[in-house]
Amino acid sequence: MKITGTFLDEISHDIPHQNWGYKEWDRDFKCMKSIGIDTVIMIRCGWKHWMTYPSKFLKKEMGCFTPPDDLLKMFLELAGKYNIDFFFGLYDSHKYWGGGEYQKEIDISKKVIEEVWKEYGHYPAFKGWYLSWEVSRRTRGIIDIYAGAGKFCKDISGNLPTLISPGIQGAKAISQFVSQTSQDKKSCITPEEHEKEWDEIMAGLEGAVDIVAFQDGHIDFDEAEEFLCLNKELGDRHGLRSWTNTESFDRDMPIKFLPIKWEKLLLKLLAAEKAGMEKSITFEFSHFMSPNSSYPQAHGLFDRYCEYIKHGGIQ
Repeated sequence: MKITGTFLDEISHDIPHQNWGYKEWDRDFKCMKSIGIDTVIMIRCGWKHWMTYPSKFLKKEMGCFTPPDDLLKMFLELAGKYNIDFFFGLYDSHKYWGGGEYQKEIDISKKVIEEVWKEYGHYPAFKGWYLSWEVSRRTRGIIDIYAGAGKFCKDISGNLPTLISPGIQGAKAISQFVSQTSQDKKSCITPEEHEKEWDEIMAGLEGAVDIVAFQDGHIDFDEAEEFLCLNKELGDRHGLRSWTNTESFDRDMPIKFLPIKWEKLLLKLLAAEKAGMEKSITFEFSHFMSPNSSYPQAHGLFDRYCEYIKHGGIQ
């Protein structure tokens, strides 16, 4: 199992910015391509007041700051240069959907989708959409948000694929803003509960969502194979393509977040292979796996991963 896709984390609230420009991103895209990454997913185009492109709508409606550089344009150009598919991540207000105003979140998303498709849809690398709201359970309104935004994306773009990357309510599904790294097992979802809730969610996504890539970092390593196999079964049951989000950062450390230990990443890749996942994407190459990362530990992880793929897996 190889990692062939990565998120681009340019609008995040919990990972330090690397302050890269075109030269640095060009170098990293070249590196991605060299190890077989063929898909990049911009995790979100905006969050609260921050955005990756100069959106007139978000500036007016949400009071967003106009960025000094059009990162969306740059990513699309670099993806085209290296023949990499680009998925566009939607805006997250961090206000309306979290506060229960689901229709307001959908309405904002539709305006963003219209604006982006009009201004950037002509780029050949634009190959799909990422619905950026992340949940782990049947949160009230999430089916409506996924279905409403996903269907609109597909309708406006000639049926380009849509992707979601939900979590699993396991021991490590805990806020990044607290000191502990795990929660009581009583708060964790069982495989049976996970199956029931996601069976209901996926049933409501027909015609709106094409790909589901569950995050694999919220559960313990000895649970990975069971949950990944279950996720694959759920996807097959509802006609959804099953990818896996093989997180390349460590959720076990008190410092949030550092590059993951290679042995841990390997265990998750092996579990994904056993589950028969179609594709592995990661959050996120440039910070946690790249030889260009500001984290020195990422350089070693890149070397260990390159050894792994060079030798065709574990010998």
